[in-house]
Formats: sequence, structure tokens, C-alpha cells
Amino acid sequence: MHEWNVIFDTPEGGLAKHGQLLRIRTETPLTAKGKTVDGEKRILLTLKSPAVRDNEVEGDAPGFSRVSRHKVREEFELEVKDGAMLAKIFEGLGMRGWFTYEKYRTTYRLPGSQKWAKALLIEVDETPIGDFVELEGPPEAIDRAAQELGFARRDYIVKSYLGLYLEDRRKKGEPPSNMVFDSKKK
Repeated sequence: MHEWNVIFDTPEGGLAKHGQLLRIRTETPLTAKGKTVDGEKRILLTLKSPAVRDNEVEGDAPGFSRVSRHKVREEFELEVKDGAMLAKIFEGLGMRGWFTYEKYRTTYRLPGSQKWAKALLIEVDETPIGDFVELEGPPEAIDRAAQELGFARRDYIVKSYLGLYLEDRRKKGEPPSNMVFDSKKK
């Protein structure tokens, strides 16, 4: 699946300041040879809430709060017919599409015989800054799948693709723009 994502916000970054994300995503299915499947695009509007914080974690001082090792955000998603029109509506409300990123995603599910993984998605994302495995599901299933894939908790990344991209640009001493593939490379 090819994903083209545009994040919208107010000029002052009001949504980002509150930990929210408003995105229009266009998903285009691909054949095994990487060709697009005609007429099969899907456009999704997504609003993500701020990350949920743990109250108290065993071993922490009373009242101490920290972000979980798992990224937990409530997501509201709606399929729409016309992403361009929706973008115009957002722009009419004073928002703008300020960051675009793309990726290729392959989604896997474990067989039904693996009851512990019933609600688990294993998503492999190829991005312009590297390849990532996203595990989505109940925390226990995430931890077990990560372990079976050879990852330890210290390997977990809970940053957004925007955060990872900005970090990548800083390391390379390059100014940020959009996280899209160089057309000559893809």
C-alpha cells in the first residue's frame, strides 16, 4: 500500500500544541510488482488525540506520571470521497497542509491459531528515512510480538514520523521540508 499523508494545522500550530493531529491520507493499493491498482484509492480523514499518559507505574514514585512505552492515542477516522475538497474546506477555516509524508506499508496478521495475536497488526513501513516495524494492538500482544521478532523494549520508538524525520534532518545538517521519496530513487 502506498500512503500519501498531509498534516493540517492552524498557522499557530494550535492542534500540535495540544498533542493532536489532523491528517488526510490517500491509500493506493499496489500489486506484488509495485504497480498501482486502478480505481482502488481510499481517502481517510484522521484526528488523533494527545498521547495517553500512565498514572502510576510500578516502581515509580507516587504521583509520578510518564508516557507509556507504548504510544496510546485515541483515533477517529472517516473515509471521505474527495480529499482535495476537504483540504479546501480546511484552508477555508484557516488551516493549511504544512507537512507531507509518504510511505509504503505492508500489513501482516498472525494466523488465527495464535490467539494472543488476535487484534495485532504487524505493519512494515518503508519511508524516505528508513524502514520501521509498527506493532498495533493490545500492549501484551505488542510486547510478545516484539520479543518474538527479536526486539527488546529499549528498541521501542514512540516518536511520530514527523519527529523521526526532524531528528534525521538535524543529524544530517539538512533543513526539513516534506518526507517524500526522491522520484529518481523510487
